[in-house]
Amino acid sequence: MNTIERALIHGLFVHMHHNIDRVIDFQAFRRLNEQVGKVWPGALLIGPEKNDDAAVFQVPGMDGYVVAKMESHCSPCVPRPYDAAATGAGGAMRDVVAMGGRPVFLLDFIGTRPLDQEVIVGPCGFAGECTCGECRVMTSGERLNIIIQGLSDMCRAMDVFVVGGGLSTSFSDIVPAVVVSVFGRLITEEPLTKPAKNAGDKIIIIGVTGNDGNDTLYRAGLVEEMRPALALFDNEREAMEAALAAFATGKINACSDLGAAGIGAAVCESARYGGLGARVDLTEVPVSVQGITPQEVLICETQARYVVQVSPDSVDEVVSAIRAKTDHVAVIGEITPGEEETFEYDGEVVAVIPNRPSEEVLRSLGAGR
Repeated sequence: MNTIERALIHGLFVHMHHNIDRVIDFQAFRRLNEQVGKVWPGALLIGPEKNDDAAVFQVPGMDGYVVAKMESHCSPCVPRPYDAAATGAGGAMRDVVAMGGRPVFLLDFIGTRPLDQEVIVGPCGFAGECTCGECRVMTSGERLNIIIQGLSDMCRAMDVFVVGGGLSTSFSDIVPAVVVSVFGRLITEEPLTKPAKNAGDKIIIIGVTGNDGNDTLYRAGLVEEMRPALALFDNEREAMEAALAAFATGKINACSDLGAAGIGAAVCESARYGGLGARVDLTEVPVSVQGITPQEVLICETQARYVVQVSPDSVDEVVSAIRAKTDHVAVIGEITPGEEETFEYDGEVVAVIPNRPSEEVLRSLGAGR
């Protein structure tokens, strides 16, 4: 097991972002929802136990379905409050899109220190004292305005209403709370769920990959500097319109947005949840940075990206629909009948991720199972 495999397996099977069910009993929610479903039959299509990109439900008495997702971007707001708030909102919007929806409404909650207290914004923010000379000292109120601007600018770029939210200035922690909920309208006939459906389906990426959002690599010690994901407003809108154009073909079998751990997580989770494997050629991924490493292509969390899966005979139609909205599209691999995901770059294997790592491997990564 090489270092990049350790980093991705840790992210997929140990890190809490991808393993919320370890601390939250989703089956308790399922039992609750089944009980409430007797009052509102058929109202909930996809709930928390599905572990998909977003929830899908119907408001009783109304036509159509609603797609909803809550997202937080708290820690990234310490070094880069503007980009972190914007990408938190953008990430929740992408989750809505990935289910086959178009985002329409946003609610936000911000919790921060009293508005007159000083905070450090920059790389040393977590330490509470700047030693790099690049940080800014400002009041909590000034940082609040920056966070709100980031949220607002993403909503403006995506034509999403801000319809309400909440604010608390009683937080004492260095890290502010920045949480958004996004609601949209399902525009596909059925939700586009994450699990892979068929061996042989082709994997198509929408969007361009950079080396920002390298948190997983940083935690694994593979890079010296943590670079939070940048807000890419024009790219975000372009990628959404391209994804919606792909959906309009009616040929999408599975879809995921690229969030935490990027291409690696999106492909591995889709294949594993579908009981299948995958093979991906990272050389085919459109990139925006010269000299980007295969590891960065695999794991970085650059915004404004999706992966969709289509049958081989639908590739040309779907790629053509996407190209009408963006040049950033490529076929990067396919779903396989195996039990692992293989990632290659320039003919060399970069990582092989099993669907079921051994208990020994998980213990070595601190899984505590």
